[in-house]
Amino acid sequence: MEGTIEKRKEYIVVTGAAGFIGSCLVGYLNEKGLTGLILVDEFGRSDKSHNLEGKQYTCKVEREGFFDWLVEHQPTIKFIFHIGARTDTTEFNYSIHEHLNVEYSQKIWKYCTEKKIPLAYASSAATYGAGELGYEDSHAIIPRLKPLNAYGISKNEFDKWALLQKEQPPFWAGLKFFNVYGPNEYHKARMASVIFHSFNQIKKDGEVKLFRSHRPDYKDGWQLRDFVYVKDLLKICYWLMEHQPASAIYNLGTGKARSFEDLVKATFAGLDMSPHITFIDMPEDIRDKYQYFTEANMNKLRAAGYKDAFYSLEEGVGDYVRNYLAKKAYY
Repeated sequence: MEGTIEKRKEYIVVTGAAGFIGSCLVGYLNEKGLTGLILVDEFGRSDKSHNLEGKQYTCKVEREGFFDWLVEHQPTIKFIFHIGARTDTTEFNYSIHEHLNVEYSQKIWKYCTEKKIPLAYASSAATYGAGELGYEDSHAIIPRLKPLNAYGISKNEFDKWALLQKEQPPFWAGLKFFNVYGPNEYHKARMASVIFHSFNQIKKDGEVKLFRSHRPDYKDGWQLRDFVYVKDLLKICYWLMEHQPASAIYNLGTGKARSFEDLVKATFAGLDMSPHITFIDMPEDIRDKYQYFTEANMNKLRAAGYKDAFYSLEEGVGDYVRNYLAKKAYY
């Protein structure tokens, strides 16, 4: 589906545009009156096609042909949001993550540097591993982080690479997404948020199964994560494009860890039901790679000037359940 690129017009590129966060970002940019969008992804998957229905953009470009397309069309680009990535934390073949999350990202970076295009790219809280060094987005600790899976390793390898580059885009921000949830994740299957799975379990069985804790210092259901609603993430992405503070790697969470039990209770509340939770053993293939605690230190983004409040877990989950999941609606 090809639109016409106009030489005098400025465009915004969104990679991963058919996916969960990318498609929400396209919708948010539309809400802000921005429709000159170049969408990049693998568009052959029918289960992701609904994510872009009703959205306005100039053209869609297949991910692997994107750099040839840029040479051919020479668009004037105002900003690139590089959201696309291989995000499956259960994919242990590092070469798959390396191609998309490291090598492809390096090509995006080099293009932005050469053409002087500001860039925001998706990193991940998976880079922090078990949290031995804490969750502060200090550049000093990035070379010492020990991610627990191939996905986290690939994201950290690109962060490390980016920090070593003398040649940089005029502005860049690496965003360490924490546990993002919200609409347009219907296609993600096993990798969808716990809220999505909880909602479907409640509808089917009237109860939610959570992993029991395999550590004595955590009660069952009290594993803690920094759950951030995608609508907060969209506001921050837009704010970074508009304000372009100091180039850096920034945490993107709420700054407040909450338990999986709280999350499930909020999901039941969104359905006006009393909670019913049972606990099951965690699959052995992820047991030694499981994060029991994550909590974003948000001081750097706040110091850069971002002032808006974040959705509380109850507010975000309530909005997601009532206005999207219960209606099978998209953002």
